[in-house]
Amino acid sequence: MTDIDALSPTDIAALTAWRRALHAAPDVSGDEAATAARVERFLGETGPDAIHSGLGGTGVAVVYDSGMPGPTALFRAELDGLPIEETGTAAHRSTVPGKSHMCGHDGHMAILAGLGRVLGRRRPRRGRAILMFQPAEETGAGAAALIADPRFSAVKPDFSFSLHNMTGLPFGHVWLKDGIANCASRGLKIVLNGRTAHASMPETGISPVPAIARLAPRLTALSRGTIAGEDLVLATVTHIAVGEPAFGIAPARAEIWVTLRTIHDEAMAALTEAAEALAREAAAADGLDLSLSYHDVFLHSRNDPEAAARLRAALDAEGMAHEPGLTIRASEDFGRFGQVSRSAMLFIGTGESVPALHNPDYDFPDDLIPLGVRIFARTARDLLG
Repeated sequence: MTDIDALSPTDIAALTAWRRALHAAPDVSGDEAATAARVERFLGETGPDAIHSGLGGTGVAVVYDSGMPGPTALFRAELDGLPIEETGTAAHRSTVPGKSHMCGHDGHMAILAGLGRVLGRRRPRRGRAILMFQPAEETGAGAAALIADPRFSAVKPDFSFSLHNMTGLPFGHVWLKDGIANCASRGLKIVLNGRTAHASMPETGISPVPAIARLAPRLTALSRGTIAGEDLVLATVTHIAVGEPAFGIAPARAEIWVTLRTIHDEAMAALTEAAEALAREAAAADGLDLSLSYHDVFLHSRNDPEAAARLRAALDAEGMAHEPGLTIRASEDFGRFGQVSRSAMLFIGTGESVPALHNPDYDFPDDLIPLGVRIFARTARDLLG
């Protein structure tokens, strides 16, 4: 980067303070209006050429336009936190009961805000840079809503880039690979309904308990393959609820939730078919009514080779260590950007001995902010001039 692209100590202090303010006031998926307003105010100070708000719900797109023909490069961060009670003791810990930024999205937003400061001082020489703050990443609903919004056509990218902080990797070390970067997943909610009975005469009702007892291990047994291998198929039972909390009633209703996960989208159809078949078999055997529904649907996230090469060149130019790494089992809503552009995501280490993502005491390391800005600023300059 040139000197004009570098963050000053004043920039870094401002971005750190803003990141901590975001951390203290998290919004969860689908309810990010306050965070989106903070983004608009903070990025508005950089003098962008346009700000599109309310995209796909609460999404914000901040545009820096050269006014010349060229590609559109989109850089994405996430607005949402998690429904987790924070146990950390930092002065900037969450002030919202039951909500927190335990995935580091506050840090991702600060990195994009830093990129906005760089682009505000010197526009691209060709094309446009779009800073996209997307809603509802944690539920897998946000990117689809953004892309379906008719106003998305005004900021539709040729390239899309993103990063995610990754615990367990050395600080600042990067994983970046071609091909599948994150698994596909979806939540299957199975509801079984029978008939209640007095607990003293359970034979007069139809209880879902035996079906649930059979179904849980059979769903788990659908798992196979090697961890993060191309053949990975994973079924994880995450929740079971049966009946009412009463001693006098034999239950009529039960729910079992299972998360289905595969490396490729193509393998998901077979897994969902197998899980649904087990549910139908269990319900039919005991005369239970059955309903099935899907939630938190994530497509696989695939790194386009050309987009990944752009990020890799930026890492090399900045002297940052990187390797291909593994396919991440956790899912990522960024995969949908690959349907409309050449897209790639990298994973940057937060350290090997820190709380894991989604742990109640996680906190994004502020020293990672300038590193993320360097990667994205270099990528933007190489692509847009």
